Amino acid sequence: MPLLDGLRRRLGGPTTARSRLEGAMARRRLRGWQPPLENINSLVASGGPRLLARARELVVTNGYAANACEAFASNLVGDGIKPSSLISDPAFRDHVQRLWLAWTDEADADGLTDFYGLQAMVAREMFVAGECFVRMRPRRLEDGLTVPLQLQLLQSEMLPFEMTEALEGGRRIRCGIEFDAIGRRIAYHFRRSHPGDSTDHRVAAYETVRVPASEVLHIYRPIDAGQLRGLPHVAPAMVRLFLLDQYDDAELDRKKTAAMFAGFITKTAPEEALLSGVEAAEDGTGTVSLEPGTLQVLLPGEDVKFSSPADVGGGFEAFQYRTLLAVSASLGLPYHLVTGDVRQANYSSLRAELVEFRRRVEQLQHGVIASQLCRPVWQRWIDAAVLAGALEASSPSGALRPVQWIPPRWDWVDPLKDIQAQVLAIESGLLSRRKAVEATGYDIEEIDRENAADATRAADLGLAYRTSPGETQGTRATPQQTPDPNEE
Repeated sequence: MPLLDGLRRRLGGPTTARSRLEGAMARRRLRGWQPPLENINSLVASGGPRLLARARELVVTNGYAANACEAFASNLVGDGIKPSSLISDPAFRDHVQRLWLAWTDEADADGLTDFYGLQAMVAREMFVAGECFVRMRPRRLEDGLTVPLQLQLLQSEMLPFEMTEALEGGRRIRCGIEFDAIGRRIAYHFRRSHPGDSTDHRVAAYETVRVPASEVLHIYRPIDAGQLRGLPHVAPAMVRLFLLDQYDDAELDRKKTAAMFAGFITKTAPEEALLSGVEAAEDGTGTVSLEPGTLQVLLPGEDVKFSSPADVGGGFEAFQYRTLLAVSASLGLPYHLVTGDVRQANYSSLRAELVEFRRRVEQLQHGVIASQLCRPVWQRWIDAAVLAGALEASSPSGALRPVQWIPPRWDWVDPLKDIQAQVLAIESGLLSRRKAVEATGYDIEEIDRENAADATRAADLGLAYRTSPGETQGTRATPQQTPDPNEE
């Protein structure tokens, strides 16, 4: 046994409970791995500004990062995560929904987009900066809005990372966020202007204004418990994308430079005059321009050696593919969404990776966008509408708040099979029509009203359409198709 224990120690094998934790070993292989035990808030406070600046530059200058950002935003919010009120009164519920739809066009304080466009901007900011701030701006009744409320988006740079100090009464500011004595967020200290905007000279960039937390929505994905600020979604892939971009540029520039030199002329007597059409340099060298159909006569003793630039080699594409696979895994996005390359994809592989990717997206939709953005905005909108008289409700505004948020529908590779599977699930009682309709991104009551209106209009006009095998809609018989004589 002593011999066996000695052999285990020499080979690095387990001898005690402590040494069985291989990741905690401090022997030869892991001796240089000594990461500091730092909280994520310390890392964000110290490296947040530089990380944010690099992320923004990468998304602007790198094609893969820009494409990944758009794919992330389009899959996360699509054409909008939309509300479906749970008010029991159908007529009043329809009134609330129509009022909300009218207000969405006025929601943006900058007047550039609607509420669902703001969702897309928030999704892009989450990819680039890891967070976004939404300030709710109450408006006056005389402003003429449907509901006197608008939303203003603020970038991550507007809240200084370095602002950390202690205040009286047990209050403290951490990374620009003010907390009370028991750790609740009570205010945000925003800069009056963006520190990187050289066109805004109204106030100094370091001046801050205190905004109550009740007026601000902080949208970010908390990775660790107690995390104060968000981390860019692109952060795990930033280094690979940056180095790959440099490699691609260097390879392209090398090929361009090599292609510029078609050939080289060697001479036995350098003091002799150059060929005709040669541009001479001060050091005695020169370049010859080539034109289509040119026949050049060389002087005695001169020779031409044509350039043979080295190719990138057969491993270039394989290297690019593996690197971009690692980038896609770091971003949590399917490879074809990052690169647009579907050459090696098929129905099964596309569906397998899309199923896993959409699970992650649904987690963000319900845990971040709906929870941190949509629900607070809906509650504040209901209160503002009741106070402004846009909603005349007999019950308190709290009774009007229950709502469910419907994410955009997923488009599959083979939608026919998915619809057939949903129909079978509904017929067998495994799925309700409401859930099936909501999965498409629509409200079932709106769909039912439209179907009823279509059926009434078709019946009034004497039209008939096939709705299911053996059934028609309307009064006129469905026209029969002429049989094909070649078919039995």
